[in-house]
Amino acid sequence: MTRRAFVTGASKGIGRAIATLLADRGYAVAVAARSQDLLEGLARELGAGGADVLPLAADLRDVQRAPELIGAAASRFGGLDLLVNCAGATKRGDFFGLPHQDFLDGFALKFFGAVELTRAAWPHLRKAGAGHVVNIIGAGARTPSADFTIGGSVNSAFENFTKAMADRGRDEGVRVNAIHPGPIETERLTRRIAEVAKERAVSQPEARRQMIKDQRVIRFGRPEEVAELVVYMDSPAGAYLHGAIVELDGGATKGL
Repeated sequence: MTRRAFVTGASKGIGRAIATLLADRGYAVAVAARSQDLLEGLARELGAGGADVLPLAADLRDVQRAPELIGAAASRFGGLDLLVNCAGATKRGDFFGLPHQDFLDGFALKFFGAVELTRAAWPHLRKAGAGHVVNIIGAGARTPSADFTIGGSVNSAFENFTKAMADRGRDEGVRVNAIHPGPIETERLTRRIAEVAKERAVSQPEARRQMIKDQRVIRFGRPEEVAELVVYMDSPAGAYLHGAIVELDGGATKGL
């Protein structure tokens, strides 16, 4: 039977890679993000290969949209088996230069957006009998950094929420897991490399080399590697994973 997925942050980067691989593996996929054009382009691309893809443009900071979006996907596919919460980018910088609104925005999109989508999707996931939530969080949850106070705080809260919902899901037939990606080759990382190159007056290849050394990782990861882990987690081979938070970060997390 075809599994039915809902993926947020799907217009680019990690979310797009996840949606693409799920579609390639035979899932019906609802894709959500703010950009209607990018989502429709993705739907056309994946649809050309025979995938059933539903593009749903929305700003997930508007938590009132969650029931509508989940409802549209469940109606189109006849239910829902997998929710992948992947939306959300937070501002980096000097804590004293980040206004309160930046903190509110960070929590609104990545944390509260996922909270409300999980709330809306939960009845469908329970009904599916093998429902699953996978949260894409980030290594900053466990490795605080002075210039990542928003993202680190959001990620830590998201990690706690994942464990709490796994505790609930154990008795309700819904698995809940998470992935902590480290630095991944996305547009966001490309911009960060350019910023570091300018700050240090070096070339971008040299900035990349220095960042890999500074972060003490083996290399930067690829979005497709995160997608492969999501597919494994949702497969029969990963069915014993529950309440798991997997660090896919090239060694970025040094703590236990």
